[in-house]
Amino acid sequence: MADSKKYTYGLGRRKSATATVRLYQGKGEITINGKPALEYLSGNKTYLAEITDPLALAEKQKEYDITILVKGGGLAGQVDAIKLAISKALVLEAPDLRPMLKKAGFTSRDPREKERKKYGLRSARRREQFSKR
Repeated sequence: MADSKKYTYGLGRRKSATATVRLYQGKGEITINGKPALEYLSGNKTYLAEITDPLALAEKQKEYDITILVKGGGLAGQVDAIKLAISKALVLEAPDLRPMLKKAGFTSRDPREKERKKYGLRSARRREQFSKR
């Protein structure tokens, strides 16, 4: 995909994953980190459907070519970050879609993060097993 074309940018985050999305006018091709989307998602069609949910809701699956750069986190967190980034880019492209995407819950970031480990414990809240004797 040539960078000289006009695109709309979106940024999404979830847990420790960050996704940047570029929407180009096109015919519906999605690439993630330089690979076709299905190949990057290890053939998981459920994740692919989740990524394209905002596009499906707006009925614009075949209108945009999407290039995605995603870093950090695991696959599930990356998918949620991508979904948020696509939603934000769609809202920039067509502001009239915002109420529909907001009602479906695609425009808000999920604020849940991993809780930090505390000293004296095995994880954030897990203690050592208590021994009475």
